[in-house]
Amino acid sequence: MSSAGISIMLVDDHAVVREGYRRLIEKHKHMQVVAEAPDGAAAYRDYKVHQPDVVVLDLSMPGKGGIEVIRHLRQWDPNARILVFTMHQNGAYALQAFQAGAQGYITKSSAPELLISAIRDVAAGKKALSPDVSHELALMRVESIVPANLTAREFDIFRMIAEAKSVAEIAATLNLSAKTVSNYHYLIKSKLGVSSDVELVHLAMRMKIVDPDKLSSAD
Repeated sequence: MSSAGISIMLVDDHAVVREGYRRLIEKHKHMQVVAEAPDGAAAYRDYKVHQPDVVVLDLSMPGKGGIEVIRHLRQWDPNARILVFTMHQNGAYALQAFQAGAQGYITKSSAPELLISAIRDVAAGKKALSPDVSHELALMRVESIVPANLTAREFDIFRMIAEAKSVAEIAATLNLSAKTVSNYHYLIKSKLGVSSDVELVHLAMRMKIVDPDKLSSAD
């Protein structure tokens, strides 16, 4: 962090949304948005150029998911400070984000000032977690549905399988071979202790990774 304040990169695939966050953030002294990215590839490229103090990142974006983006940024710069700002009020997503290297997880339903304080906390090397997600994590522990130790790549494939994506669709999205996706599929089921895709989908529903209504409408 420089004497000029906290430099921030926004990663969200909606330009109008990024503009709103930029205006909110730059109302506060000593905060400046130095870069914006609509997807993971642009985020990785722009991070190398600008090296911001904090990356504010949505999890839902075209191509590789936000969890993979977090992992790649942290591989390139182990000191990267990443705050997830997402619609997913979901303990499983939060656990995966922290495991990939994020320092904060705030939902978009949070009050604007919570986002600002979370940016300051993450910039200072502290953790940040919105109360709604903290509540979800507590419920997951009580109900014993904390996900197994899936990697970021495994979690993304798990989510896409549960959303009824085909092997070919998953392979194309993640730039993998169909055989590699199939191997991941087997490994994920083994780690999660399920024997069929039906059980896999039911587990994803319990973990609130997929919306049952959306699955029904897709049939």
